[in-house]
Amino acid sequence: MSTDVAGKPAFDTENGHPISGKDIDHIIVTPQQGPTELKTSEDGHILYPQPSDDPNDPLNWSWSKKHLILFIISATSFLPDYGSATGAVTLIPQSVEWHMSEDAVNHSTVGNLFMIGAGGIFTVAFAAYFGRLPVFFWFTVIAFATAAWCAGAASFESFMTARILNGFFSTVAQGVGSCPSTIFKYRQRRRLMVLQGGLMVIKDMFFFHEHARKINIWSAFIIVSPYMGPLLGAFMLTKLKWQWPFWILTILTGLCMFAIAFFVDETYYDRRLPIEKQPPRQSRLLRVIGIEQWRSRHLRNTFWEAMMRPVQVILKPTVLISFVYFFFTFAWVVGINTTLAIFIGPLYDFGLKQIGISSTASTAGAKGILTTKTSTGYLYFAPVVAAILGEACGIYLHDSVVSLHARRLHNGTFHPEARLLVIYLATPFTLSGLVLIGFCLQYGYHYMLTALAWGLYVFGIMITTVGLTAYNLEAYPEASGETAAWISASRVLGGFIISYFQVRWAEAMGPRGSFGVQAGISAGVVGLVVLLSLYGGRLREWSGSLKFRTD
Repeated sequence: MSTDVAGKPAFDTENGHPISGKDIDHIIVTPQQGPTELKTSEDGHILYPQPSDDPNDPLNWSWSKKHLILFIISATSFLPDYGSATGAVTLIPQSVEWHMSEDAVNHSTVGNLFMIGAGGIFTVAFAAYFGRLPVFFWFTVIAFATAAWCAGAASFESFMTARILNGFFSTVAQGVGSCPSTIFKYRQRRRLMVLQGGLMVIKDMFFFHEHARKINIWSAFIIVSPYMGPLLGAFMLTKLKWQWPFWILTILTGLCMFAIAFFVDETYYDRRLPIEKQPPRQSRLLRVIGIEQWRSRHLRNTFWEAMMRPVQVILKPTVLISFVYFFFTFAWVVGINTTLAIFIGPLYDFGLKQIGISSTASTAGAKGILTTKTSTGYLYFAPVVAAILGEACGIYLHDSVVSLHARRLHNGTFHPEARLLVIYLATPFTLSGLVLIGFCLQYGYHYMLTALAWGLYVFGIMITTVGLTAYNLEAYPEASGETAAWISASRVLGGFIISYFQVRWAEAMGPRGSFGVQAGISAGVVGLVVLLSLYGGRLREWSGSLKFRTD
């Protein structure tokens, strides 16, 4: 595979043409360094991006500081999907307390889902203007307050309002994602190319050769979070009121809030500026609340430029096509996760510990605590295991497929469209999982087969998610945060819509029919992946590059 001097696949983000290593004239590192003064790590890696000599450069921070911040941001990323999915098991006691149907109470989770998707787009824009740290801090403060509001809500209207607001603000650590750049000049075209990608904080603090391991740490928290919410919440509800899962969410959010305030620092660093022109770092408190970043805002985007960045990105044809594809592929994940408890409680006579709670399997006991029947299985372990297996498989699968594609078809040159090939491998798992879930729910097959079907679907979705996200990040690396936010929004918005009518759809058509239609839709939109595989490069060349003022 042809790569640049740092080992990163090289390609022209302006025109979509692959660039081989021989085209690179020199690397521009910082205003203080010459083009050939490349720093290396202790084990010989050429450092990418090249760090400056400034101790305030996040690349120069200590190992312990970097990894403490990584852990805090990862833990904060765990919260939105964990909190959202917790509502999938609390809706039964809530429906009893508020004398509402389970499906009606589920609308609070649907509203929360929608705002998680919308919030990610706004956090990216706000971070481009206000800076990373203050956006992290203030959004988490409001997420803490709204989580406590959820736990203390006395009516459904109050609870739903709190859930909607919590979804918007809790998604901050998932939504933000652009990063610093290293600039290359090419001998042939004399154009500048910005190579970026991945998650904002990880890319700000870590060198390229470290990214895969750090992103795996971050992604592990997000992968398991939507399944841990119902899993842990169900155990709590066997002994405690429905408010307690949300008090636990409040406590976890509060811990992250204090950790951000005391240990996380501003990671944005414009290495295009010489050290003497860097914004001074005088007070940690002023950085946390955003005053220092406000004083240096003239060095970044204007507010209008920051807010328009996501709009510019979604207007790119390949990003829009990816959005539509993922919208119709991931929607069923959220729909299943937020409504499965309603389906399998009556079917398998499950109690809370099976996670399939229902009014026939659980009753309101003293002080509003639910009592359950026998506990013989833990259905939500299936998607947790499948997600972990998908992540582990993806560590080797994605890079192997891309390397094979580059060597055999393109003389060792990397094309972003190679990232899409894994979707063809994952699609049989997602389709078979959906179809089998429908048959299990229709004919009452053994619950272990239902768990297997759910696991197949989640495994395929994990592979698909990584492939599609990597494609968009590498197609428009200068807009890594915006592309990641739109992909995240598509999955959440699709789930938001399907959750509204998933139960009624299955009741009207039967689970076999409704899930069969979902499988058919998922199969049909694979045509969009074929379109991107064949014409993605031409579409990117036709639409031109993104000319952002800053990264």
